Amino acid sequence: MHPAKASIVEDIASRLNASPFLFVADYTGLKVTQFSELRNRLYAVGAQFHVVKNTFLRRALAGAGMPEIQDLRGQTAIVTGDKDVAAAAKVVKTFSAEFKKPAIRAGIVDNLSVSADQISAIADLPSREVLLATLLGVLQAPATQLVRVLNEPAASLARVLQAKVDQAGEPVQEPAAEPAAE
Repeated sequence: MHPAKASIVEDIASRLNASPFLFVADYTGLKVTQFSELRNRLYAVGAQFHVVKNTFLRRALAGAGMPEIQDLRGQTAIVTGDKDVAAAAKVVKTFSAEFKKPAIRAGIVDNLSVSADQISAIADLPSREVLLATLLGVLQAPATQLVRVLNEPAASLARVLQAKVDQAGEPVQEPAAEPAAE
């Protein structure tokens, strides 16, 4: 292989190794302004959109030890990133709904092959921060319930005493403080 081509394959392989996900898209018919807009939107969520040759991508996938993607034909672009896979999938899905392009063919998430439908499902997931907050709430729920259960006897006693005071109609007077001995 020519040294320049080998360098391109190594560059693609390094992108693949650094990214927890890869989406393969067909960008046929995408105008330059739309291409630029998609790149800007993906950059905002920590992802990149690059045009690649199919043969280079096949070699880079093999070199990176990733599963092979069967549907590599036509004009191919890849989406990689270093952050949230759901955010990148959401950007691509909304962009595709807006402009009817690019068409996602397949992908790889955490070294597992995923279909275009599965990527669409990933796009429907809440963001990473929302999922972490939900998980934190689930983890804190037992501790919160334990505190409520432990606090209930004292709270019940306080309510009973307050009801007695209200029933008597007289406020309870606190005992007068005794003079301090000198």
